[in-house]
Amino acid sequence: MDYDTLDRLLRPGTPREAPRASVTGALEDIACGKRELRAVRHPLGFLCLPLVRDGARGVCVHLFGTGTTADPTAAPMHAHSWELRSYVLYGRVGNLPVTVTDEARTPTHRIFEVFSAPSGVDELRPTTRLVRCEPGPAASSGSGETYSLPAGEFHATVVTRGQPAATLVLGRSLPGHTDLSLGPLHGRGHRTVRRLCGAEQTERTVRTALRRIHAEQRE
Repeated sequence: MDYDTLDRLLRPGTPREAPRASVTGALEDIACGKRELRAVRHPLGFLCLPLVRDGARGVCVHLFGTGTTADPTAAPMHAHSWELRSYVLYGRVGNLPVTVTDEARTPTHRIFEVFSAPSGVDELRPTTRLVRCEPGPAASSGSGETYSLPAGEFHATVVTRGQPAATLVLGRSLPGHTDLSLGPLHGRGHRTVRRLCGAEQTERTVRTALRRIHAEQRE
């Protein structure tokens, strides 16, 4: 499994099941311990499986509804420095677009820059840019559907609490873009940490995800 193959499978005209079938083998290797990969606890409350890293390009599987709690200081409304395409492996995932306009008189949020270190620490630094944001409406994607998001566009991911869902995410970093988030007007700089799960928890969680993927394939 590589980025180019998945990139082709997520394009219009390919069978809806093709991306799901392509990623299953990689997940089975993790579930049985053949591939030593640890899930990452994301500050926004989901688990991330970083499957491929190829320079500016990467492939991850995001697992929602695993019981992972969000960091209360994490900002759900954010903009990536990379463009993404997200394929729903199972469940339903909503994408909430957020319109952001510069507003000096009656702002609602301050823009923060996000700098991620290889150690898993994300440093959020407040900027002088004050904005007004208007969320919505959300667009929901179900199993087998794909949605795209350009770099620099503010959004939030919306998943019903307690409802399991998973997405296959392809990302490609673009020059000239910085990861951003929307924070409080008078918020200070702070850090969030992406912690690794243990091998046993990772394998158990991936086995559960595979059962759900296989159930989708049988329907």
